[in-house]
Amino acid sequence: MRLGYISLPGRGASDLFLAQVVEALTGRLRLCGTVQTNTARVDRRKCDMDLRLLSSGEVLRISEDRGVYARGCTLDTSVLAQAAAATEAALQGSELLIVNKFGKTEAEGGGFSPVIGEAICLGMPVLLGVNALNLPAFEAFADGMAEALPADLAYVTDWCLRAGLRDAA
Repeated sequence: MRLGYISLPGRGASDLFLAQVVEALTGRLRLCGTVQTNTARVDRRKCDMDLRLLSSGEVLRISEDRGVYARGCTLDTSVLAQAAAATEAALQGSELLIVNKFGKTEAEGGGFSPVIGEAICLGMPVLLGVNALNLPAFEAFADGMAEALPADLAYVTDWCLRAGLRDAA
């Protein structure tokens, strides 16, 4: 069982790190999953959040524009569900699942949590980002099977290659 996660402090730090991991792995492993890009807007408190599907390259806007004074979560859960369904469909034929975030939706049993579970059942290695707020829920979900990985690009890339290529052999 290979379930690894990174948990980096700072808004968007895990997203940027996972994007670097994906770049390092592109062409070396068949990837599925998502990486997130956050784009700040001068006219809004909240940033725009986009997910890139690793299997197709498609980019989905997962944030709703709720106006200038919006507070709280702006996640569009229907688009998140669309991204999760596309990722689940891409599991077969992939060697590694990368999920940008085990967030509140996953902590509640939705979002990508069923896809992560399916990948685990298939014996596919999984790498994901977890923020400190959702770490207790993730640890309960992982039930002792997860490995905390250091914020070291070479180490995480090597971990992914060893885990993914072992299954591909």
